[in-house]
Amino acid sequence: MPDPFSSLVAMDGVPSAFAATRDGIDSLLRDRGLRRSTPEMTADSLLLGAASSAAIEGAPYDPDGLRAGEADPLALAVARMTTELLGLVPTWNTAPLQAIARLHALVARGRVADDELGRPVSPEGARRLGTLAQAVVAPTQAPGLLVAAVVHAEIATAGAFVSDNRIVARAAERLVLVAKGVDPASLTVPEAGHRLAGAGYAKLLGEYEEGGTAGVHRWLMYAAQAYADGAEAAPVEPPKGPRRRG
Repeated sequence: MPDPFSSLVAMDGVPSAFAATRDGIDSLLRDRGLRRSTPEMTADSLLLGAASSAAIEGAPYDPDGLRAGEADPLALAVARMTTELLGLVPTWNTAPLQAIARLHALVARGRVADDELGRPVSPEGARRLGTLAQAVVAPTQAPGLLVAAVVHAEIATAGAFVSDNRIVARAAERLVLVAKGVDPASLTVPEAGHRLAGAGYAKLLGEYEEGGTAGVHRWLMYAAQAYADGAEAAPVEPPKGPRRRG
């Protein structure tokens, strides 16, 4: 079976960009105490991600309010979705379409009609999600970060669901980073990286959606930087005292 991501890996500068980002993520998480990570750190990262993801869609960025359960309704809906996010990793590995549908059902519950929860409303969107699902379960030599970037962009631009496509896309991106071993404890906050990009995030998704090679290339190069920024937002403490040498 051909590698579905081989043409993207061959793009100029893409492999080195993702390799540098992965090295930075590994180093940052190791230095900040990845081996001492706790469930509370993961929960905090998920909450920060929910606050960031909702803020991208226009909600106030309010992690403290979200912790207190008094945040914007959209932020609360995204946080509700994240409580089940990591439990979907096994489903993602075997049946990614089911995982994507579940993400939409969780975040959109009470906000769209029940018969639209997790169900594509666009035939073209459904086709694109099916193609993506086949790609992500196929063997590949592509770095996990690249796969995550493609999953994000495809779900965000396919328009398969009646609502919240970009929120689902960012949640699925996290699933890939965990499933591919990039961030097994889900401590980085990729959503924060996208929030920091401001209007550039939507602009680059639009260029990706246009379908040209240049737009895809720009999205991938952008994603490498967004993941690096998301690693900087990881809610783990730096090591105390001087670093040991040698």
